[in-house]
Amino acid sequence: MNDSNNMVPSGVLLVDKDPGMTSHDVVAIARRSLGIKKIGHCGTLDPMATGLLMLVVGRATKIQDLLMSEDKEYVGTITLGITTSTQDAEGEVIEEQGVGVLSEEEVRSAFEKYSGEFEQVPPMVSAIKKDGVPLYKLARKGKEVKRDPRPVYVTGYQLARIDLPEIDFTVNCSKGFYVRSYAHDIGTTLGCGGHLSSLRRTRSGEFTLDRAVRVETLKTGGAQELIGSMISLAEISLMRGA
Repeated sequence: MNDSNNMVPSGVLLVDKDPGMTSHDVVAIARRSLGIKKIGHCGTLDPMATGLLMLVVGRATKIQDLLMSEDKEYVGTITLGITTSTQDAEGEVIEEQGVGVLSEEEVRSAFEKYSGEFEQVPPMVSAIKKDGVPLYKLARKGKEVKRDPRPVYVTGYQLARIDLPEIDFTVNCSKGFYVRSYAHDIGTTLGCGGHLSSLRRTRSGEFTLDRAVRVETLKTGGAQELIGSMISLAEISLMRGA
């Protein structure tokens, strides 16, 4: 503990994000509760989404990119027949179509199409930049620009419930994968359109919700309690087999 930097607790704090808040909101709460400014997050969750948000604290900010590059698992619901401007439940309805009768085989076939390695066109409402401007800022102005497809992969998926127009699914996917676009594309493949109506991140790399603190705890818990909930850099090295 020679310098002040080593005095700042370091590690990863897992948070189970509530709906209706941004990832930045969670970081702001953590900074207040812990009294530490050097906090970032790994992998933005949309306000609508819940689940695992990884906060890097102190020296752990140096491994932020490393942690963000790992595969993720999501549990979600696609609502067929309704296409929205954001590809999720927060956007404006662009088109409504009848879903018709779809067999389980047809639904599985659509999911199979987006399995393994493929290219995905990112949504307009995303932080990807076009000529230095985030796409979501252009989208707010009603502009739509051509987006280049990006290579992504899905290592596995499960269908938990098919109760049309809703499909509950779990997907294991790469970094940079947009579950909103996945839902949109599956709806398009099924010929009726669709959007992501719920989303929960359940895993990121080796980290799961098992050790996550609730946002309420983040707000009201004492700094020492929260520091005690953090995963240390030493443990992270062991988890990653480093």
